[in-house]
Amino acid sequence: MARESFDKEIQFLRMLVLTSGAYTRSQLADRLGVSIPTVDKTIRNLKEAAGAAMAGAGDAGLDLADQLRYSYHGAADPMLLFLFRAKSVKASESVRIPLLLGALKESSLTVMELLDFCCAALPADLAAPDEKTIRSDLKYLEEVGVICKAGSGRPSRYRLNDDLIRELSAEELLDLYDFVDIMANTQIPSVQGYLLREGLQKHLSRSAEPGAGELASFGYKYHYYSRILDEAHLFPILSAIRERRRISFLYFSPKTEKSYSSRNTNPLFEKEAQGRKNHVLPLKVVYDHQYGRWYLLGWGKGSLIKFRLEGIIGMDSEEAVSEDEMSMKIIQLEDAIRYSWLIDTGRPIKVRARFFNPGAGFNFVRERVLLQGQWGEIVEEEQESNSFLYEIVVNGITEIKPWLRSFGSSCEIVEPRHLRAQMIQEWKEIASYYESV
Repeated sequence: MARESFDKEIQFLRMLVLTSGAYTRSQLADRLGVSIPTVDKTIRNLKEAAGAAMAGAGDAGLDLADQLRYSYHGAADPMLLFLFRAKSVKASESVRIPLLLGALKESSLTVMELLDFCCAALPADLAAPDEKTIRSDLKYLEEVGVICKAGSGRPSRYRLNDDLIRELSAEELLDLYDFVDIMANTQIPSVQGYLLREGLQKHLSRSAEPGAGELASFGYKYHYYSRILDEAHLFPILSAIRERRRISFLYFSPKTEKSYSSRNTNPLFEKEAQGRKNHVLPLKVVYDHQYGRWYLLGWGKGSLIKFRLEGIIGMDSEEAVSEDEMSMKIIQLEDAIRYSWLIDTGRPIKVRARFFNPGAGFNFVRERVLLQGQWGEIVEEEQESNSFLYEIVVNGITEIKPWLRSFGSSCEIVEPRHLRAQMIQEWKEIASYYESV
């Protein structure tokens, strides 16, 4: 499937989830910058993909919007994962590749043997592949580690690369499944972990080993719905960083009214693309745990620039830069974010705050500050008031302020004075919401 179509469906699903299906077709079309028939076509494609991915599920018959509205927020598994399963291969590949893997499951085969098998097994309404297509499929499967060459003879023979699954005992496979389940739900990035967990689940379900039906050892609630969608951009960006390649993309900031721009291939209907075209040397990807957002930090237009991954569409790879240039830009970036609470590159400023333990027992406030306070230090403790003074130098106050505010009455800002004044004003506004009516 074309990358442009993937971008469109990512933005469509993001709006559908964040609005719980409350937007009308015309509102979705306005937000995406496409026509209503294009929205209808996108909905049909997503329904087909969701139906295929969730076949056999109890709510598979629900409308896609209803699934997102009533099922998704209460489900332990991230439903948006179906988009990665549906868009990881083209429509023709989704039929051809399972046939190839099914043939290789029985024995190792050559390219020509696989070509003959595929031509005989494909449905009559689909065009038969040629040798070049089969070689391309095998190269892709070999790159992702699904198959490998059997021996070094000619012509090359291929087999399934399932040594790990075959060599582990049933108990070891269950332990592996539990480990993957924990890591996929608690670490980032997680999409590949979920796909691996799904493969292990299918393998264990097909086996008759004891304990295979008791896979739900742990339960998780997935809170950041858009994070999985942003991972579609993550690995191309990380690959570009490793290869020192510039990338180009359209960017829609969170403040813009639109979040997508179609890529017209017909010159008769070509129109100027909306959004800002950027040519960037990617340097670093940062994840914000507090809000579940991915950020790209790079070099472009003669300075360091930052983007939220959710606003990126139409990403393309460009020329590579020298190792010296890449190293120099990374040093500049690390120096600029040395005191960043997250990605702020503003002027360093010292923040001093006094924290209070609200009870007489275990000081959980102090433990939380030590755990989350990054490079800040506790410089003074008072036993009488059961409080301590915390200091940290950060680039600006914008990013650290929500963390300080989350402590409520257990935190008092001492310095800087303008941050103290801002917090006083915000708490006055909050207090006014609770005044008697």
